[in-house]
Amino acid sequence: MNAFEVRPREVRDTTVRPPGSKSITNRALVTAALSEGRSTVVDPLRSDDTDAMVGCLRRLGIGVETGARSFEIHSNSVVSGGGRLDVRASGTTARFITAVATLADGPSVIDGTARMRERPIGPLVAALRDLGATLEAELGGEFPPVRVAGGGLAGGRIPIDGSQSSQFVSAVLLSSPRATRTVTLDLGDNVVSRPYLETTLEVMAAFGAEPRWQDDGSITVPPTGYRSTTFVVEADASAAVYPWAAAAISGAAITVTGIDPNSTQADMSALGVLAKMGCAVVADPEGITVEGPPRLMGVEADLNDCPDAALGLAVVAAFARTPSLFTNIANLRIKETDRLAALENELTRLGARVTTGDDHLSISPGSLRPARIRTYDDHRMAMSFAVAGLVQPGVVVEDPDCVAKTWPGFFDMLESL
Repeated sequence: MNAFEVRPREVRDTTVRPPGSKSITNRALVTAALSEGRSTVVDPLRSDDTDAMVGCLRRLGIGVETGARSFEIHSNSVVSGGGRLDVRASGTTARFITAVATLADGPSVIDGTARMRERPIGPLVAALRDLGATLEAELGGEFPPVRVAGGGLAGGRIPIDGSQSSQFVSAVLLSSPRATRTVTLDLGDNVVSRPYLETTLEVMAAFGAEPRWQDDGSITVPPTGYRSTTFVVEADASAAVYPWAAAAISGAAITVTGIDPNSTQADMSALGVLAKMGCAVVADPEGITVEGPPRLMGVEADLNDCPDAALGLAVVAAFARTPSLFTNIANLRIKETDRLAALENELTRLGARVTTGDDHLSISPGSLRPARIRTYDDHRMAMSFAVAGLVQPGVVVEDPDCVAKTWPGFFDMLESL
């Protein structure tokens, strides 16, 4: 298997601009596709995940042109039946495109990798049915492939289960402006990763939709449709976690540019965790800087709002002086791999003492050692443990190319530190 050894070096104070946000790019692509006219998405992420979205939109009859620093999307707001839509390994594409396909004038089948067929989609299918769509998840009613008849969404008020993934809620929200009548979603109290919903609503509003939180905690979306626009994608906070983690374990000061300090991106919550571990965090017009402390301390933290950051934070915790406990992260088990199991395996291999439960991860620092890290075809496993190799000698990352899912230039960034 292809592998890459990260060689320790003195990490210098530096500035990094991560690629565009994957979450925002895929949301903007969907809203642009459902708009009337021509839209421009500036500074998008170009990666396997966003390429999967572009490919599916093209199959649905949407024109997408890729430039050096932008996507040009031209649409007459008609969605065609797409046949087989290959979402590859992209969870956001699978969920969002399933909802978009309900608006098509013909049938589609949403499918992807073997792992995608193990990732749940049943709650989304149920919600779309409640809104008048005709579709079916073929594997036990819970997993892809999903057969979608098309024909549109009627609208109405429905409960939606977001306890496994906020992407189910975001998928319905993104397509709701094209429903026949107003859509109201009753969320309940158990939606994971709620900050992602704020990002969804912001992107929708930028394209002319009018989603609104209600006093009872529901969200209403009137059938306004979307209007074309030019939309600029900010840098990815999920990606920023890795240079910030490098700062934390090395003691360097690393500044990330391209992200508004008030951004709603979910993984901005990682900054508060790093601060509690002793890092200095400073936001100014130049960017957001994290500087590692002389003594990195363990922390107890609820990571429900930022599950993607959990992997980078777990690696940082392995370098702390005291134990850490991360909780409310059950949905890590249904990501690109079972991330809780993967973290337990690979952190133990690195020398930490680790236990996991249904929704928590406990890390007690040990004597770290060289390790060959399995990445489980998971980009965030590869990036998180590569950061460890900046300080700990002998870290070899298997299948490093899997980072192309969200940050094709990740290892170039690592060398730049």
